[in-house]
Amino acid sequence: MLLCIDVGNTHTQFGVFDRGKLKRDYRVASEVVRTEDEIGIVVLSLLKHHGIKVSDVNGVGISSVVPNLTGILERMSQKYFDCEPLSVSANLELEIKIAYDEPAAVGSDRICNAVAGYKKYGGPLIILDFGTATTFDAVSAEGAYLGGAIAPGLETAATDLQRKAAKLPRIELRFPREVIGKTTVSSMQSGIMYGAVDAMEGMVRRMKAVLGSDSKVIATGGYARIMAAETGVIDYIEPTLVLDGVRIIYETNRKKTPRHRS
Repeated sequence: MLLCIDVGNTHTQFGVFDRGKLKRDYRVASEVVRTEDEIGIVVLSLLKHHGIKVSDVNGVGISSVVPNLTGILERMSQKYFDCEPLSVSANLELEIKIAYDEPAAVGSDRICNAVAGYKKYGGPLIILDFGTATTFDAVSAEGAYLGGAIAPGLETAATDLQRKAAKLPRIELRFPREVIGKTTVSSMQSGIMYGAVDAMEGMVRRMKAVLGSDSKVIATGGYARIMAAETGVIDYIEPTLVLDGVRIIYETNRKKTPRHRS
């Protein structure tokens, strides 16, 4: 089995793959104050709960956009799974080309999304990832990651609005019944949620004008389903796309990566 880890700014997702198929996945908060032992205990407890033994896991792949957690998870892998993990970067052998001005600056999550999306659906491809940030990534028909756009995520936008406007409350991120809000809360929900849908549709339209109208659109991330329900531009929902990308990249590079420490 392979343990794949997707470290985001808000949440960390763990996925256990058995012969290439996702067996279990878990989501915990990304807390940089945790040690490798604390994370190790959490992971082992989750695996044990579903009858997965430590000895069943013979490899670890990591995608991390939180540098302070990357090293902690690498040490956790060494200590609790007795293996050298593979951390995703543009320097690895990938099944796509990185056509970015600074390849090393591309987030590992965006690389994983592009690799997994292209592997499954081909191109041209537009990938929407609804996380702490909302990212829009473009992959050409020939399998080149071209870049994309980064915007504030739904939670980021709501938190920032509430923090900077003294009279505005915290809100639940859901679509209100009507687009014209009749309360402060419903007005904020309308502006943030429907505004995000319109921004998303506008970006997809602009990117299709470059990539081609036949471009497939994939949504991933925590808010993928709720956003997809309010628009017709999303073709596929893939909640574990980053984990799938970690697995593919690991398998592509595993011959070069020590499975266990000597």
